[in-house]
Amino acid sequence: MPEGPSIVILREAAAKFRGKTVRLATGNSSLDLTRMEGRRVVALRSWGKHFLIEFRGFSLRVHMLMFGSYRIDERKPSPPRVSLQFDNGELNIYASSVKYIEGALEDTYDWRGDVMDPSWDPRLARRKLKEHLDTLICDALLDQDIFAGVGNIIKNEVLFRTRVHPESTVGAMPSRKLGEVIKQARQYSFDFLDWKRQFVLRQHWLVHTKRTCPHCGGPLSKTYPGTTRRRTFFCPVCQLRYGTAPAVRKAAGKAVRKVAKATPGKAPRRSASATHMA
Repeated sequence: MPEGPSIVILREAAAKFRGKTVRLATGNSSLDLTRMEGRRVVALRSWGKHFLIEFRGFSLRVHMLMFGSYRIDERKPSPPRVSLQFDNGELNIYASSVKYIEGALEDTYDWRGDVMDPSWDPRLARRKLKEHLDTLICDALLDQDIFAGVGNIIKNEVLFRTRVHPESTVGAMPSRKLGEVIKQARQYSFDFLDWKRQFVLRQHWLVHTKRTCPHCGGPLSKTYPGTTRRRTFFCPVCQLRYGTAPAVRKAAGKAVRKVAKATPGKAPRRSASATHMA
């Protein structure tokens, strides 16, 4: 799935179509693509993983999902979802979700939530995280309402940079550590962008798709945790786990209640799994 930095690169590559008029709009989308014909592109924008082609009064939103791609001034053998032809070239979008957004984009998008936008607000991200204290940090980083643009690669690398176990719960993390994750979500996104422009992104991966920890030399773990179930690479030694998953706490709580019921009058000892771990 293309992540935020890749969409920024698409936006930059398509910049030559800003101010140009769509001469022909075709594709296998169920949308009425002819609506864009004869309309001038007001702006080309991005929000997180969304590529936005803005016209006066409406915009076309492109989400590339897992396998979306694009071509500028060339075509793939497969039919495009949307093909826009201009006097100075053409833009072809493949295997993507497309929809129209009516009205001003500011009515739909909060640019403060995009980790790559100049309006990014880390304090807003922290406030939103506080509404999800039982959420695993690996899920929180992929929540586009909090970290628009962050994808699975960025998630894995940010958690390794900050030495945080992916199954840490947001509420159990120290405030300082949570701040590091928020900061690195933006910093790594810009590093990603620079490396991708230079075609060296994979060379800089520390844990994503790797087997050995570059810090301690031990084996990396690969799991599919949380509700997102996305492939996660991490070092079980170097990355500290804060708290326990809600399901584990729930099971531990049941065990404590069961013991208490079986031995009335005695206050059972709480197991280690029922408490936050440093």
